[in-house]
Amino acid sequence: MTLPASTTQAGAPPAERLDAPASPTLAAGTMPVPAPARRWGTGGIVGFMLPFALALVWEASVRLGFSNGRLMPPPSRIGATLWDLAQTGELASHAGATLWRVAAGFGLGAAAGTVLGAVSGASPVMRRIMDPTLQALRAIPSIAWVPLFILWLGIFEASKVALIAVGVFFPVYLGVAAALSGVDRKIIEVGRVFRLSRLQMIRRVTLPAILPAWITALRTGLGLGFMFVVAAEFMGASEGLGYLLVDGQQLGRPDRILAAIIAFAVLGKIADGLLVVVTRPLLTWQDVGRDRL
Repeated sequence: MTLPASTTQAGAPPAERLDAPASPTLAAGTMPVPAPARRWGTGGIVGFMLPFALALVWEASVRLGFSNGRLMPPPSRIGATLWDLAQTGELASHAGATLWRVAAGFGLGAAAGTVLGAVSGASPVMRRIMDPTLQALRAIPSIAWVPLFILWLGIFEASKVALIAVGVFFPVYLGVAAALSGVDRKIIEVGRVFRLSRLQMIRRVTLPAILPAWITALRTGLGLGFMFVVAAEFMGASEGLGYLLVDGQQLGRPDRILAAIIAFAVLGKIADGLLVVVTRPLLTWQDVGRDRL
């Protein structure tokens, strides 16, 4: 039985077809979806309120005599130390050395973690072969690798970069493997219904499904890279923010130690922000609840 043309599309008038462009007028009873608010400046200021308030409280406690500020210097003294290090060029030199090591280790660890995670997540056989060994290696503390890398690679840059790469590798591997093995079976079936080739299935189904988890794994790995660089720079380094930490401890200068810690925090936040900005175009297709708040 052939339905009348006026009822072929669930009561829509004949002029409206499935291939017609969507009308800008909202249907009756639907609520408009607000555009995401992008007040970066306001969000940035709010984000600085908590550390700024804590710094003010500690500065006031030292100035009012509640603490002598010897082991925990006030922010004013830490700021003066950072200024002195910047004036002499030490801060730029140490920060540059640390950033280079993190960038090199992050690149190697992220590439290896992505490749092996993809192999493990896509092949149950390879997962059964590789995953137990890698999970056991993941449980080894970072400091335990230090003497082995020194013995294998010496005390120069290669051993430091290798240690950072180890720290980055495991979260990226786990993120990619878990995302691939957890792709919704119904999405795969839809791709097969449309008879997508293997390459089309990867490009149009698998990659979009794992991209959010992969980017989260990269951010986690980057954070661990900054953690591992401290252990790496304890390995006989002559420059770097980790070396600045050791130098402050040996000189008995907590202001120098805290200046290095603050530099680590600032550089880590900047690096994470850059990674988010670079990877944001890969996730423009997402329609998440956060954008509707």
